[in-house]
Amino acid sequence: MDIDEGPFASFEPDGPRNDDGAEGKRRLRDIQLRFVVPNIITVLAICAGMTGVRLAFEDRFDTAVAMVLLAAFLDGLDGRVARLVKGSSKFGAEMDSLADIVNFGVAPALVLYAFVLNAAGSLGWIAALLYAIACGLRLARFNVMMENRDRPQWQAAFFTGVPAPAGALLVLLPVYLGFLGIKPDLHYASVVSVYTLVIAFLMVSSLPVWSGKTLGAKIPRAVVIPVILGVVLYVALLATYTWQTMTFTAVAYIALLPISLRMWRKRAAQEMKKKQTAA
Repeated sequence: MDIDEGPFASFEPDGPRNDDGAEGKRRLRDIQLRFVVPNIITVLAICAGMTGVRLAFEDRFDTAVAMVLLAAFLDGLDGRVARLVKGSSKFGAEMDSLADIVNFGVAPALVLYAFVLNAAGSLGWIAALLYAIACGLRLARFNVMMENRDRPQWQAAFFTGVPAPAGALLVLLPVYLGFLGIKPDLHYASVVSVYTLVIAFLMVSSLPVWSGKTLGAKIPRAVVIPVILGVVLYVALLATYTWQTMTFTAVAYIALLPISLRMWRKRAAQEMKKKQTAA
């Protein structure tokens, strides 16, 4: 260990350490803050997810779900902040992948298990376990597909399978319903176990899910005010009727999955027609 580094290994966001010359050491010793901020957000997301698990086992489920959703929000924020401040790094990408497994896989599974799945005994634990594993597989596949340069560009507008953040939102639907008055008894726990397995299957499936990336960074001038009002309305409903709004959001997402499949098939047919015309 280099004595000048202190008790901790150097933070090297751009890859392996380069000890060739004093200038290289100086460059690695002084890391710009823009590389650190996204990683701080990622760590805070992990803290929120793990705190949600603790609160769930303390029977403070409303706060537990809020912490898991906060973890999902922070986890989605770190990448955008990194791109905004040009602070993306290989270290940050690896941290983000690990955080995704905790925030979208382990934390929601344990919160759901503590709330209702434990009433189903071994079946409930198996459902929670398979969901967490499916989330890990989903994230690993996503990372591999990101490195695939041969994938047609139009397919980048779709996820393959339900993305992990959406999976966390959907798998917690039984908790939202529980807050609305449904009692987590044995029958309900059995149904939720099956539902959890369905969400796990959707995450690792090849179902095309529209990602929204094709919307771009600009919107028509005429829809600016309606978009602002829509966002304000949703936030107001979320703050006032939290669990009703979360239930509606999850159900609406599930209802839109067939539309995503139809959009994929339509686009695939168009691309096939272009190839045939070109040939």
